[in-house]
Amino acid sequence: MAAADFINILQQTGGIAAIANQLGIPPAMAEAGAGALLPAIVGGMSKQAQAQGGGDAGLGGLASILGSLGGAGLADNVLSDEPTNVDAGNSVLGTIFGSKEVSRTVADHAAGQTGIDPAILKKMLPILAMLAAGYFSHQAGGGQQQGGGILSSILGSVLGGGSQQGGAGGMLGSVLGSVLGGGQAQAAPAGGGLGGLGSLIDLNHDGNALDDILGMAGKLAR
Repeated sequence: MAAADFINILQQTGGIAAIANQLGIPPAMAEAGAGALLPAIVGGMSKQAQAQGGGDAGLGGLASILGSLGGAGLADNVLSDEPTNVDAGNSVLGTIFGSKEVSRTVADHAAGQTGIDPAILKKMLPILAMLAAGYFSHQAGGGQQQGGGILSSILGSVLGGGSQQGGAGGMLGSVLGSVLGGGQAQAAPAGGGLGGLGSLIDLNHDGNALDDILGMAGKLAR
């Protein structure tokens, strides 16, 4: 539900149309691709915020990092008539995923879910990352853009931030707790900020967060 809420925001703000126009695909395909990719992007942002300390401090650290990459201007770039600086989107992906391998695997995984050509999804991923990062940065910087509020609520709920208790975030937090905790949303552990998502960084302790992000993405995208 929460991921769908953010897709609705992308529709309302022109994000889906911008993706469709830039990639030369139908809006319905852009929406389906975004829906499959978004949970992994949120998971990657949550992982990065946890690395910054979790909770409100983690959200602030994430906002600072995204600000250094372009902040709210990332979304503005996608939505403007100017050519999108995809390199900026790849920088966001490099920050939240850590390697091109993760980005490629996220796109391939989404292709398996949607039937969309993985080459299209690989091109979509940095554009969608720019929109998500830009919306979050806009809200974190004190703006009132609706999309940023939704995404900030999602991340705040996942991270256990005290000031982010929006309805959409609460729903996603419950979903994540159910997916990762076996039923009920988990309470935030002492010293940690991710609550039920606390072990996302390496759920199966194999030293690689890639499969953990993809596992979450697969369950949330359905």
